[in-house]
Amino acid sequence: MKQQRYDVVIVGGGAAGLSGALTLARARRSVLVIDAGEPRNAPASHVHNYLGRESTPPGELLAIGRGEAAGYGAEIVEGRVASAERLSGDGDGDGDGDGGRGFRVVTEDGRSVEARRLLVTTGLVDELPPVPGLAERWGREVLHCPYCHGHEVADRPIGVLATGPLAVHQALMWRQWSEDVTLFLHTGPEPSEEEYEQLAARGVAVVDGEVAGLEVADDRFTGVRLASGRVVAREALVVQARFTARSAVLESLGLKAVAQEMGGVVIGSYVPADPTGATEVPGVWAAGNVTRLTEQVIGAAAAGLMAGGAINGDLIAEDTRDAVAARRRG
Repeated sequence: MKQQRYDVVIVGGGAAGLSGALTLARARRSVLVIDAGEPRNAPASHVHNYLGRESTPPGELLAIGRGEAAGYGAEIVEGRVASAERLSGDGDGDGDGDGGRGFRVVTEDGRSVEARRLLVTTGLVDELPPVPGLAERWGREVLHCPYCHGHEVADRPIGVLATGPLAVHQALMWRQWSEDVTLFLHTGPEPSEEEYEQLAARGVAVVDGEVAGLEVADDRFTGVRLASGRVVAREALVVQARFTARSAVLESLGLKAVAQEMGGVVIGSYVPADPTGATEVPGVWAAGNVTRLTEQVIGAAAAGLMAGGAINGDLIAEDTRDAVAARRRG
């Protein structure tokens, strides 16, 4: 933190945060990115569906992004933000109480910095079902998104772990990538007669009984172990994680995370924002998975760009108001 006040402080240095930083730095804004170094996709070996960067390792993509943003003057520091607060008073000369004085951001180690605007891109946490061994294989053979990982496990034996009513939907989706898909009912609801017919028509096997753990040999997932002791050989296992927004910084500003549903099922929590990323708190934007749970990396980067442009436009309006007020004062 080379200075005490920036045009924009960005909390989170993933694809959304770095894209926002690049956009704002190119707009000649002073930008500080504070990043805790815990990207959601760290367990994955490669990023997919990112045009021009297909199959780039996540760490490499972030390193490229940091270099690009820093090349235009953005400052990027390691740290974890504990809270943010609005600075008192109007302070922008227009008398409308829009919080023109900005915000104070405080890190866990006690450092603080001020910003005219905030962009929060803290992402989300994938909360996995409580099955022994899942967390250790997450992002490797334990997967959730067919568009992120389906091609890499195509034509291999795939299992789908049912923990809720979306499991049949998952099994039918993953059937697109493999003819060998097995749905483990585990703790999920019994499929309806119509769903059983759909599964049978697509050749998806159904296995009753709870899953007790994963079989691993030579550091590779090899099968699903049922509570009965039976082992079903598989090479990939699909789960439904709960997507929980990392919303602590936004909540310190009075914003609340709300539940997001898919097909009538709650899949996680997010902080609402408009299409540009603007939240209900003036001067605060959010982008990426913290506000869009199902966004992939390229979508998060696009959201950061959108938010960065909106923030710059908002600052231009404030700069103009200040200039007019100064001119009138003579």
